[in-house]
Amino acid sequence: MTSTLYIVATPIGNLKDLSLRAIDILKTVDLIACEDTRQTAKLLNHYEIHKPLVSLHEHNERARTPGLIEKLRRGESIAMVCDGGTPLISDPGWWLVHCAIEARLPVAWVPGPTALIGGLVLSGLPTDRFVFEGFLPAKPGARHKRLEALKAESRTVVLYESPHRLLKTLHDLHEILGDIRVACARELTKKFEEVRRGTASELLAHFEHHPPRGEFVLMFRAAT
Repeated sequence: MTSTLYIVATPIGNLKDLSLRAIDILKTVDLIACEDTRQTAKLLNHYEIHKPLVSLHEHNERARTPGLIEKLRRGESIAMVCDGGTPLISDPGWWLVHCAIEARLPVAWVPGPTALIGGLVLSGLPTDRFVFEGFLPAKPGARHKRLEALKAESRTVVLYESPHRLLKTLHDLHEILGDIRVACARELTKKFEEVRRGTASELLAHFEHHPPRGEFVLMFRAAT
């Protein structure tokens, strides 16, 4: 295998979603850079893949990147994965990819799962044009400002949200954007996968009586 940085998408829940090409790449690279070595080890053990692992997360990516670039320069091949889904999509990896490109090193994408596309296609909202906003700011003031900026957005908006902040976000959506159509998808591809669709007030009422659990993808149309 030639020296290449592979961006490898991994399952977001169902281990059977790892592609045959991804398995082949993970088995043949020299090193796997991963967000959490313990989490990635579970996936690799399932497929009997035994490769050296190095952690690459938001707190160490800048410091660890020069060493990984040097390995690529020496002819080693590296696969980069996150805990689930496609690296760089609200996950670490951008700086490493940026530096590899700047160094004129080969970078390849090994496609697979990503929660934002899964949530979007299950939402029932228009999919012809959409915008991904990642996670909204945690601080109320910054979150309100971001939502205010989305008032005129005619495309379907896709967000990621944690269970402990979902109610706050739904409340802010209702308060700032009105009783718009919203879809919430949680635990995609997992045993308790669920998609709820309705108005902002309906979903807020539901989750006030059914405490949110799992990771969420939230979709809405702010303007029509």
